[in-house]
Amino acid sequence: MSMHIYPVILSGGSGTRLWPMSRESCPKQFLPLLNGRSPFQATLGRLNGFKGLQPPLIVTNQEHRFLALDQIKATGITPLGVYLEPFGRNTSPAAAVAAISLLSDDPDAIMLVLPADHDIPDEQAFRQAVSAGTAAAQAQRLVVFGVEARWPETGYGYIERGEPLGQLEGCYQVARFVEKPEFELARRFVESGRHYWNSGIFLFSAARFIGELRRFQPEVEAVCQDVAGNLIEDHGCCRIDAAHFARCRSISIDYAVLEHTEAAAVVPGAFRWSDIGSWNALWEAADKDAQGNVTQGDVHVDGVSGSCIYATQRMVVAIGLENLVIAETPDALLVAGRNEAQRVREAVERLRSEGRTQCRAHRTVYRPWGCYEDVDSGDRFRVKRITVNPGAKLSLQLHHHRAEHWVVVSGTARITHGEEVTLLTENQSTHIPLGVRHRLENPGKIPLQIIEIQSGAYLAEDDIVRIEDAYHRA
Repeated sequence: MSMHIYPVILSGGSGTRLWPMSRESCPKQFLPLLNGRSPFQATLGRLNGFKGLQPPLIVTNQEHRFLALDQIKATGITPLGVYLEPFGRNTSPAAAVAAISLLSDDPDAIMLVLPADHDIPDEQAFRQAVSAGTAAAQAQRLVVFGVEARWPETGYGYIERGEPLGQLEGCYQVARFVEKPEFELARRFVESGRHYWNSGIFLFSAARFIGELRRFQPEVEAVCQDVAGNLIEDHGCCRIDAAHFARCRSISIDYAVLEHTEAAAVVPGAFRWSDIGSWNALWEAADKDAQGNVTQGDVHVDGVSGSCIYATQRMVVAIGLENLVIAETPDALLVAGRNEAQRVREAVERLRSEGRTQCRAHRTVYRPWGCYEDVDSGDRFRVKRITVNPGAKLSLQLHHHRAEHWVVVSGTARITHGEEVTLLTENQSTHIPLGVRHRLENPGKIPLQIIEIQSGAYLAEDDIVRIEDAYHRA
């Protein structure tokens, strides 16, 4: 039987427990947390040199489309496809839409389902575990990979190993799943030697997964069939139709299928693993100094131990501290006990309920043409630093409530101003009155940087009327 393994990378999470570094508009899987690489890029890189793998199929949120495409391009990988979710519905619908799509071309497709926000430094051990699970997947088992429970973590799910699976070396029955146990139970699990952390990484036949989903969650499977049949081609990506997807229940692969099926199997992996799910998890996974500190950025410590300190813009000096998390960004500062890091999510939920923008986006916001950073704002004014990539251009647009003044800092700008088109270079400027159609382009070979000064009664981002757009947002 011919068999191809298709990696399916799920990249839809929001990573709120790593706030203030992780935001809704730029979640943890896209942050340079792993020696300058993002977890998303590390997940793609993990597939290099992996014999027998097909190009990956990627499922991400449509808001992160251009962020994901830029990072894919930087790895040099050409994906099989990029599917864009209008909103999250957990892992089971995402995997099901991918499975149905794969089956239309390959009825024997095997799926290797990989969350995009994990750290697995020992790639060789990871490949060995996948190889051990391949025979079980071919034998119509639904494989989940377990990893050694190194401490009694209450934020992870656990898998209890059952009896060995006959001729399938290294594979075991699943005795039971336990989701996020209390500390005392987690401690007993760690001591038992039979319990593993649930990595959230799966290997199974696409046909068997869809069959079991139809058996245990028929309404989810039916909606996913409709979704897969109504994908919208959009310049190299496939958009998932929001009206169809909204009918789908939010449910994980574990809850939907694995906890009900008799076909579940666990392969214990010898690889170290972290879901980088909290500041404490990031501290656990990272390299530490002699005092057990993890630092990044302009950080200076004296008498500090067991702490995780990240600085993105300002100098951070810490003196005489133990077991703390300090995370500095331009618009927010987190100080927390390292063992209280799971409570960051609660703080973010409170900020969201208060309408605070700091849980939504960074001061630096990425766009398909480049990025902008908020420098200052006040009553009736807002100042941005805008960077436009070589060859890129903003939409042809107008504003009903604001005027703009642009000053070129570096590079060359092609400005559409009403019916006129002009070139501006360093230290030159132009004024865009309220209501005038305009566009900013970078015709040069280096990034274009400008300072934009907005003035008016309403300065929010939704005061943009797009008339024409290269990225089809008009």
